[in-house]
Amino acid sequence: MTKPDHRPLTLRDVSEASGVSEMTVSRVLRNRGDVSDATRQRVLEAAKRLGYVPNKIAGALASQRVNLVAVIIPSMSNMVFPEVMTGISQVLEETDLQPVVGLTDYLPEKEEKVLYEMLSWRPSGIIIAGLEHSDASRAMLRASGIPVVEIMDVDGTPVDSVVGISHRRAGQQMAQEIIRAGYKRIGFVGTKMPLDHRARKRFEGFTEALAKAGIEMADQEFYSGGSALVKGRELTEALLTRTPDLDFIYYSNDMIGAGGLMHLIGQGVDIPGQIGLAGFNGLNLLKGLPRELATMDACRQEIGRRAAQIIAARVDDPTNSAPVRIALEPTITEGDTLRRD
Repeated sequence: MTKPDHRPLTLRDVSEASGVSEMTVSRVLRNRGDVSDATRQRVLEAAKRLGYVPNKIAGALASQRVNLVAVIIPSMSNMVFPEVMTGISQVLEETDLQPVVGLTDYLPEKEEKVLYEMLSWRPSGIIIAGLEHSDASRAMLRASGIPVVEIMDVDGTPVDSVVGISHRRAGQQMAQEIIRAGYKRIGFVGTKMPLDHRARKRFEGFTEALAKAGIEMADQEFYSGGSALVKGRELTEALLTRTPDLDFIYYSNDMIGAGGLMHLIGQGVDIPGQIGLAGFNGLNLLKGLPRELATMDACRQEIGRRAAQIIAARVDDPTNSAPVRIALEPTITEGDTLRRD
């Protein structure tokens, strides 16, 4: 992993890239009207290409930084990222740093907008979910001049530091457990597909492991919307109506898996004898179900803690700028929905 250049971009960089004066660049970025359309477009294109973000606090603070850590995540509604935030907060509350959250809804264009606004306030660090970003977002992250920690996923090339798990390996491990338990007719149900890159990687790892064992995925049901118990019930019913001889269903997350479990219990299905189930995330909230769903812990709080520790250490000692890679190992909980040997 190469050491990134942490020098923040300046108006001069944009001036040189666009071929106009720094004063003209400043006028364009402050949205002054006394600049031609052609010049304005040239400046804006140069700024976007470089990843330059105007400094809204320029001249206000000698340090040019505020004690904020920008945390950019897809959602706060599915119980996954609140636990990540808990881990971040546990570490940062022992420092002068405070987290501020931006939500992207898994949309690259929204991530660009949130990242742009966050960086314009010159935070002391960035924690951002995932490794897949638009070219503009990656340019802004590289040019930010501050510590960047991408979280949740290690299957890819980070901009700076990264903390997470291998989702492809997680999918493979769950498939191996299901195969070991003797299931043969296996289906998959996933939400936020294909925007959720981590769910996609788990699915890819899962199907790869099945293929190595000579098992073909019997059926799959993808849904582009979010996760909810009722959606899990609906998707499970649709899948089994189409392919009634399935003997196992793997869900992209615990929430829809719990919905599927409730549907099957209501139908009087023998679980895990007639059909087995497994989810992902290890949500404590769902441990009160009539049967404990087989799942895999995604190390959410630990990911948050480790990411915040990297930011805090880099802020405390800016000369310690070497990128860090932390790959955590999730564990499988068999619960009551996966046959035991």
